[in-house]
Amino acid sequence: MSDLEPKPEESLCECSGRPGPRADFHPAREVPLGGVRGVTVHRSLPQRDLPTVGAWCFLDQFGSSGPATPEGHDIEPHPHIGLQTVTWPLDGRIRHRDSVGSDIEIVPGQLNLMTSGHGIAHSEYRVPGNPNGAGLQLWIALPNESRSVAPHFEQHKDLPVLVLPGLRATVLIGTLGDATSAATAYTPIVGADLLIDAGAEVTLPVRADFEYAVLVVSGDLAVSGIDAQSDGLLYLGSDRDELVLTSTAGAQVLLLGGEPFGEDLVMWWNFVARSHEEIVEARNAWENRDLTRFPDIAGHTPEQRIPAPPLPGLHLKPRKRRF
Repeated sequence: MSDLEPKPEESLCECSGRPGPRADFHPAREVPLGGVRGVTVHRSLPQRDLPTVGAWCFLDQFGSSGPATPEGHDIEPHPHIGLQTVTWPLDGRIRHRDSVGSDIEIVPGQLNLMTSGHGIAHSEYRVPGNPNGAGLQLWIALPNESRSVAPHFEQHKDLPVLVLPGLRATVLIGTLGDATSAATAYTPIVGADLLIDAGAEVTLPVRADFEYAVLVVSGDLAVSGIDAQSDGLLYLGSDRDELVLTSTAGAQVLLLGGEPFGEDLVMWWNFVARSHEEIVEARNAWENRDLTRFPDIAGHTPEQRIPAPPLPGLHLKPRKRRF
C-alpha cells in the first residue's frame, strides 16, 4: 500500500514509556489516495495524539469493508524504507509484485509480509474477475538495528490459531497465548484477527508490558466494559494482564499490541526514518530512479512508477502523544 496523499505531513513520532491502562477512541479518517484508480481508505494510524501502538505505525482499511472503491484496489509501483508492510485481505484476491522478484497472489486467511530494509518497491493489483477486494494494510516500524536488513518478502498460508470458548484468534505476527506466528518480527509485537461468537464473553490473556489497541472490522464489541466503536481504534494502553471481550451479535476484530516503541520516528509518504535528511535522500533516490536502492519491478515500466510528492516547505513537525 502506498500513502498517495498529495501533501503528506512530515512528522516526528516521539518515543514514550508505558502509558498505563487507558480507554481512548481515535476515529479513522477517510483519505482519498488519488492516483489512477482513485482508491479511498479509512486510516486509523497514525493519529495526531497516537502515532504508534508498539511498533505499529500505520493502519489503513480498504475496499468493501471500508469506503467504496468501485475501481478496485490497484496501487502502482512505489517505494518503502524503514518498515514492514503487513497485508491482511478480507475478501477478493490481490497480486503482489516487488523489486526483490516476488510475484504472488494473496487471498483471505493468508498473510503477506514485506520487509523494506534500506529500500524496496512494490505494487498491488486486484486480480481480474474477483471482487473489488477489501482488507487491512499495516506498517511496522523497523528498530534502528534492523533498518538496513536486506529487503525480503514472505507469505504465510498456515497461521497459528488460539481457540478459547467463544473466540478464534488467528495470530498474524508475534505471540498470543500459546500461539506464535512464524512471521519475522524485529521488535516485541503482536497482531491478531479475532472472531468472537455472538453472546460470548471471553477473557483474553495479554502482556502487561505491551500496549494494545483494537479495531472493530465488523459487528459489536466491548472491551472490559468499554464499547469499542466501529471505524477507528480503541486504544487500551498498557499494564493489563487480560482483556475481557464481549459481543452481542458477534464480531471480527483486529488486535494490535507491542512494547512501546523506544525510538523517535520521522514518517513521510512511504518512508519511516529518523531524520529529515534521510527522507530527502530516499525521495531523491526514488525520483532519480536509483536502481541500486529501488530496483525496477518485473512486468512494470518506469512510467508506471508513482512519483514522490513534493517535500514540505518546513522542517520536522513534532507529533507527540498527549499522555
